Amino acid sequence: MKFGFNLLLWTGHVTAEHSGIIRKIKAAGYDGVEIPVFEGNPDHYARLGDLLDKVGLERTVVSVFGTGKNPLADDISEQKAAMDYAKWYIDCSAALGAPILGGPMHSQLGHFSGVGATKKEIKRGISFHRRVGDYAAKNNVRFALEALNRFECYFLNTMEQLADYLDEVDHPAIKGMYDTFHSNIEEKDPVGAIKAIKRHLIHVHISENDRGTPGKGHVPWDATYKALRKARYDGYCTIEAFGRAFPALAAATRVWRDFAPSPDEVYLEGLKHMKRGWTKSA
Repeated sequence: MKFGFNLLLWTGHVTAEHSGIIRKIKAAGYDGVEIPVFEGNPDHYARLGDLLDKVGLERTVVSVFGTGKNPLADDISEQKAAMDYAKWYIDCSAALGAPILGGPMHSQLGHFSGVGATKKEIKRGISFHRRVGDYAAKNNVRFALEALNRFECYFLNTMEQLADYLDEVDHPAIKGMYDTFHSNIEEKDPVGAIKAIKRHLIHVHISENDRGTPGKGHVPWDATYKALRKARYDGYCTIEAFGRAFPALAAATRVWRDFAPSPDEVYLEGLKHMKRGWTKSA
């Protein structure tokens, strides 16, 4: 098991100016960091990768599709924009040295049609992910698609939906993740839902029910860690806790207040929580 921390708590664009935070995360005992990729170019992420190598941290990345970049749209220009963005995202991730690209990279974040996913949208999504999967595989990276709660997304909300969709995509570079926050909202049995996704599971987001400090809310952590261990999961457990540092994402994810006394509490107490929970689950 490896433990990571998502830097979205501080910023939507990580640069050398954040080296102090990165070094603190390393000193706390994390194995890696999750880097938000919303802007920049491969050269920038190559330099950031060099910094992470020097500090001694592995890395994954996370991103979303914004306005005008929807792979499910019937508008060809939007489909093309989504493909161009995804390829850029892959190029930046490869330059960074990140083998896993996480996030809801299946539909536009916060966009709603007024109904559930249609057969045509599912067909467009499958075609998109098979094509982008080929490009990802050539760059030695894999997508970890994330199902979101119904208030942020209408396309994929549950682990069963995500697993069934990935069965249809059937591509080695297109896999899935489990997120405790979204599962807490959407699943009738959040812990049991791990069984549904385990055949595709390559990444896990550890997030409290209010997106604050893990262990300070009501997510059933002991049972969650036991289920992950039973599923023989051995990838990253990465804390994703949100704040208001990145206004656009804060608005999209409905973050209107601080969920923890300080970022320090989140990454310090959060790591203790994960290590204690994983050890206890043995």
